Amino acid sequence: MKTISLLIPAYNEEAVLAKLFQRLRNLVKSQPNYRFEILFVNDGSRDNTLELIKAEAKKNHHISYINLSRNFGKEIAMIAGIDAVKGDALVILDADLQDPPELIPKMIQYWEQGYDDVYAKRATREGETWLKKTTSKLYYKLLQSSTTIPIQKDTGDFRLLDRRCIDALKQFRESQRIAKAMFSWIGYKKKEILYDRDPRAAGETKWNYRKLINLAVDGLTSFTTAPLRVSTVFGFIISFAAFIYILYLLVRPLFGISTGAGYSSLMAVILFLGGVQLLSLGIIGEYIGRIFNETKQRPLYLIEEYHEAQLSK
Repeated sequence: MKTISLLIPAYNEEAVLAKLFQRLRNLVKSQPNYRFEILFVNDGSRDNTLELIKAEAKKNHHISYINLSRNFGKEIAMIAGIDAVKGDALVILDADLQDPPELIPKMIQYWEQGYDDVYAKRATREGETWLKKTTSKLYYKLLQSSTTIPIQKDTGDFRLLDRRCIDALKQFRESQRIAKAMFSWIGYKKKEILYDRDPRAAGETKWNYRKLINLAVDGLTSFTTAPLRVSTVFGFIISFAAFIYILYLLVRPLFGISTGAGYSSLMAVILFLGGVQLLSLGIIGEYIGRIFNETKQRPLYLIEEYHEAQLSK
């Protein structure tokens, strides 16, 4: 009997856990030909999330949980779960029920047909603002334009991964992580499933625009060196234009054209070039900062407590 692991990162999700537990029980009952490991990764929750998971684990032998020593962020919580899962396949699922567990049996069917990465693509996205949808679309266009690796649009972490995908992802140990890009990078045989994404079943989103901007910057700088190349090209264009302008200034007196004081234009050019230099230094600084973080080789996470499911029952 094959084992399916469900990985569910959780951060302050006490309001939705009761509904999630019930739908997971229904999922397990509907698939008697598979063993299920349901692994919760508590990412430093400050509410009763961990206590509710522990209480459910006492009643449900399918549940494992990892309690991280503090809040490390969702990306790190996912790799902590990926390191620990025992299944032949893994399904990554958000705790807020925006991604329906009822879609998992269809994922399993495609997995049994030989697909390694069965990912869910959002046909509609209920509960999200127009601004968030638009900025997300623009970001993925920008990311795709900077790399030759196909980026899956309108997809998140909700997917089924075969064991060889799990083993491949375990080899990625960088601290600035973008799982969506990693899913694309590892390749393997992929299958798309369309679904309508629901609004949160309860509770509040943990994302804000500051965190989303940080995630976007991490994605561009950890997945591609295109910003460095753009900075180089932009610097070359500005330098070439400045050289042509200098030649013009040298030649114009030969034709009787006087050179005025030009204070305003001179200041405009200086400020513009200074801004370009600071922008280029900022881009370089982002990469240097990531080099600094990676060379320290700190552990990605620390575990305070681990409870393993009794899959043999």
